[in-house]
Amino acid sequence: MLKFGIQQGLNVARLGLNEDQIITACVLADKTGYDSIWYMDHSNVPQWDKATVNDPWVMLSAIAAVTQRVELGTCVTDAVRRHPSNIALASITLDRVSHGRGTLGIGAGEAQNLKEFKIQWDKPVGRFEEQLQVIKLLYESSPSHRVNFKGEFYQLEEACLQAKSVRKPAPPIYMAAGAPRTLALCGKYGDGWIPIGYTPELYAEHVKSIKASMKENGRTDENFNYAVDIDVYFSEDAESAWAKMKNAVKVSLFKPEVLKVHGIQDIAGFDFKKYFTEYSMSNQEWIVKMREAAQTIPDDVARSSIGMGTPDDIIPVFEKFMKAGVNHFIVRFWGSGYFGSVDKFASTIMPYFKEQNNPRK
Repeated sequence: MLKFGIQQGLNVARLGLNEDQIITACVLADKTGYDSIWYMDHSNVPQWDKATVNDPWVMLSAIAAVTQRVELGTCVTDAVRRHPSNIALASITLDRVSHGRGTLGIGAGEAQNLKEFKIQWDKPVGRFEEQLQVIKLLYESSPSHRVNFKGEFYQLEEACLQAKSVRKPAPPIYMAAGAPRTLALCGKYGDGWIPIGYTPELYAEHVKSIKASMKENGRTDENFNYAVDIDVYFSEDAESAWAKMKNAVKVSLFKPEVLKVHGIQDIAGFDFKKYFTEYSMSNQEWIVKMREAAQTIPDDVARSSIGMGTPDDIIPVFEKFMKAGVNHFIVRFWGSGYFGSVDKFASTIMPYFKEQNNPRK
């Protein structure tokens, strides 16, 4: 089944929406037929100093209280700032207060949320895998079924949680992944995949990697959610909208995997590993370097990643992602009129796809 969700992320931070406005948008999404609502997990967004950045678990619980249908999840919590027992219990609690609509979105983390807080972040993928193992153990735990774990980063000794999720066997885990090791982890442990900053070509390549991992681990993707966090900018003038979004879109795509799949030459002297693991949004020198280097991505490649213009302009972009394997779109709306965009997408684009994918048609 094809799903559509909305993301309360950098887009609402950029707009400066407050808590009441965000909750109002979520109520609108619930009433107009969206399937899911996602909330970013950042400590800050210093590039927009007037934005308010809240805790996602608290906000999602508030959203759960005023919605009825939509699934609710983090997009995404990182596997460093919180102990896995905290993440496991938070996701179970969200599922309980929402009566079975809770979802855990989780990734290995990024320097932006860690460096200035002096949080240790060595071996992030190793930590990420142990987090997943511990969370899954704790999902199964109870006072009568205590669990043990001895890893390099985390240990449990006769540990348990004392709440069970409504969803069985546990809240689904969507994983942010984009490198070979994390894609393999997604195929091994995940119930869904939730990448950001992708073209259809890169998406199709990484679907192959996840499926290969699933096969290796004796799993199938029958109920797997192949999601994508995708930007949408409604405008009667697509070229004008592109001029406003161009630089930001290219920055979001500036990663080795995009360059490789599209045959774009690496930028001499730019160290991606250092940028993503050692530097953060407070390092202006690296921000400038990255933004300048990102502009080497051709316009046609960058535009393939974003739905922009009228509904007739946007629908073909979504169709290309569907051919690449997407079955769950998580939309970040940009531009003015946020509430209008939420409603317009629900009344124009969602009906088109639901009719196209109607098995009775």
